[in-house]
Amino acid sequence: MKKLFIASLLAIITVPMAHGAVPWWERPTICRLDPTNCYPNMTVGYDSGMWDADGNCWGLKYICPEALTNGKTDAVLMEKDDIATNRNISADFDTNVLNGDCFGVRKTASNGAQASLNGKYVNVWCNGILENPDEELQYGEITYGSAPNCKTLAEIGYVGILNGRCYGKYYDPSQYYIDCGAGSNELPNQLIVLNGADYLAPMNGAPATQAEADKLFDRMYSVSQTQRNNYDHE
Repeated sequence: MKKLFIASLLAIITVPMAHGAVPWWERPTICRLDPTNCYPNMTVGYDSGMWDADGNCWGLKYICPEALTNGKTDAVLMEKDDIATNRNISADFDTNVLNGDCFGVRKTASNGAQASLNGKYVNVWCNGILENPDEELQYGEITYGSAPNCKTLAEIGYVGILNGRCYGKYYDPSQYYIDCGAGSNELPNQLIVLNGADYLAPMNGAPATQAEADKLFDRMYSVSQTQRNNYDHE
């Protein structure tokens, strides 16, 4: 039995020589890594020397930290399957768009005037309108908090309407009065053209305070009563 086992083992070892001494790593039955690239052009934003195990190809993609939900502060190399399933990637970002040396740009709509934030589109405000913007985009800025309303905009002479590819149009306070009404709506009730008038200054002879208005009304009422008494006696 021992001689038979040794003979069989020698036969297995010497079999390769019967195939023209082809090295084992060049034979078709040997599993080898697929040299195919994961992406057609791997330049900036890719690492062409990294192996994508799930994709069975060469090349990993750098995803920008802004697009990630796991708190990373640097770009992260990710496989195609992880990107396709949005694993640790915010749905507000498009990972097909290059952003410097990594992929991940905030999604926009309305020709860039709105941006995706927490799954909803918000206005992109023109530069200089927001007091403390949270993020700067191509055509303006966005805030992660509450959007400015009519009153806060009117204080600096702006109305929250589309102005090119961002929101916020300036109206010179010396020429226009922005009437926001009593509420806190985003848009004003009306825009009044002053034609050179100062809406803050009282009209000629008009009362400037409530007390003056009450005094004027009492005087007018007194004159009216006097005239009525005169006509009643005729």
